[in-house]
Order: sequence, then C-alpha cells, then structure tokens
Amino acid sequence: MSDRLHLLREMLRVRRFEERCVELYSAQRIRGFMHLYVGEEAVAVGVCDALDPQDAVVSTYREHGHALARGMPMESLMAEMFGKVTGCSRGRGGSMHLFDAARRFYGGNAIVGGGLPLAVGLALADRMRGQTRVTTCFFGDGAVAEGVFHESMNLAALWRLPVLFVCENNLYAMGTALARHQAQTDLALRAAGYGMVSWAVDGMDVDAVASAARRAVALVRSGTGPCFLEMRTYRFRAHSMYDSDRYRDKTEVEAWKQRDPLPALALRLRADGSLDDETWEAMEAEVAREIDAAVEAAEAAPTEPVEDLTRFVRSEPVPS
Repeated sequence: MSDRLHLLREMLRVRRFEERCVELYSAQRIRGFMHLYVGEEAVAVGVCDALDPQDAVVSTYREHGHALARGMPMESLMAEMFGKVTGCSRGRGGSMHLFDAARRFYGGNAIVGGGLPLAVGLALADRMRGQTRVTTCFFGDGAVAEGVFHESMNLAALWRLPVLFVCENNLYAMGTALARHQAQTDLALRAAGYGMVSWAVDGMDVDAVASAARRAVALVRSGTGPCFLEMRTYRFRAHSMYDSDRYRDKTEVEAWKQRDPLPALALRLRADGSLDDETWEAMEAEVAREIDAAVEAAEAAPTEPVEDLTRFVRSEPVPS
C-alpha cells in the first residue's frame, strides 16, 4: 500500500469508527460524554504519520482519531468506550480518557488545555535524559485562552524543549466562535510571539498536514526547540453528543463539508491512478470487518469486578 493510500485508509478507519460509535451511543450501548472528530481526521492522521514509535503524544477529550492514528488497537479503544475491563483504561476512563503507555499515548485529558503542561514535562524529561524524542501535543483553539497555554509555550521556548504544539483550530471553543474569544485570530502569530517557529496549515488536506508535520518534527528533533502548527480545520458534528449545535449557521457547516478530507484525497488518488473502485471497496470492507470485530469483542468483554474498584486508588490518612 502506498503512503498516500495508507493515509486514506487511516482517515477512513477514524471516520467509520466514529460513525459506528454514534449508532452505539444512540442505542445507549455507549454512555457518558463523547466528542466526535468527524471532519478533522486529516490532522491526526497526517501528524501521527510523521512520528516515530518512541515519540510521545498528548491529546484532548476529542481523541479517538489521535489514538487510532497512533496505533492503539481498535478493540482496546472500543472496549473502553463500552466501559469494559479490556479497554485501554480498564473501562474507567471512557471516551475522554484514552491512554496507552506502550505506544506513549498519554491521554485523553478532559480539562481544556490540560495536556499542555504534561507535554512540557514529558519533553523536559526526555531532554534531561538525553533522548532525541519528540512530544506532540494536540489541543483546540479554546485552549489558547487558558493561562496554562502561555505558561507552557513560554517554558518550552525558554528551555528549547522538543515539543510539537498542534493547535486544531476548528473555529469554535465549544459554542464560542474564535473571533468572540480571541482578539488575534491568527493563532500561529501567538506562538511566534514566544520566539518559536510557527505556521498555519490547511487542516482539511492530509497531504499538506503530513508535509508540514514532517518538517516540524525534523526541526524539533534537531534540537532547535519547539514548533507550533495551527491546523485550520472544522468539525462537522456538534461539540459533543449532548450539544444541540444552534450556534453555527447550517450553510457554514455545509460549506466546510465540501472540503471533506476523505473524498478530497480519494479524488487526487483516482486522478493519478493510485485508487480505483475495487481498491476503495476492499478498503471499506476491511475497515468494516475491523469495526465489527471490535464491537463484538467489546460486547463480550467483562466489566471490572466491584471488588477491584479501589485498585489504583491512592488514599492518604486524614491528619488529626
């Protein structure tokens, strides 16, 4: 499979996985909060494709795509969605708290901007150990309004830490439009203010994302300090499954759907002869089988025994 066909397949896996999750959630087989990544797949797939296995990834609560692109097994992810003990977080975290230490995937963080200082800490640890690893931190445009964003950016730049900051600017912080919470809407300029290399990328074009990510990762790994990529993207669905999505004009959503990264790449691959109907149908069938197997395994998996619920919970004696 060519590299670009691989990118298409990975985006398709993310899209079809989340579409199945919507069905399962609507049937109350998945519960809790769930934030979908539909429309933004090019960012996760393009960036993760540029990383090495020893690199680290820190994500947000909208992290299904990041986890899959990083290589987390779909069965582990789906079991976590079902709250089963075979899930990546033993069913304790659900949709917003996916972790996989073996793949250096550190969340899944429910607090806006919560992953930023974690990424700085991971990168500092690598620097102190003399390891040439890159920590990639995904976050949304809403995190730019948090104080910890500025603290993290400043320390990463000051100490020349190996962090790749990836801002997924989907134009809305929950229901608040970017222009209503940021006086400077060119977010790459915010990073430039800390003296780090930064630029904006078309986050709806996986080729552009992958190219920018490779360049940025090479710069970070060379020891020049952190980089910042502003991925200009868009989520096609509401902020979460509980969101009525009344704050966006429907024509705006439909206009962005015309730039859907999956058919855009498929068209380019068809044009150069890399993709035909047979290949596409085989890809769809393969992904469908993988999802079916993940759902079947999740449904058959056990929940955590009640007697184990206090495992991994640290308690300290109350001072007298």
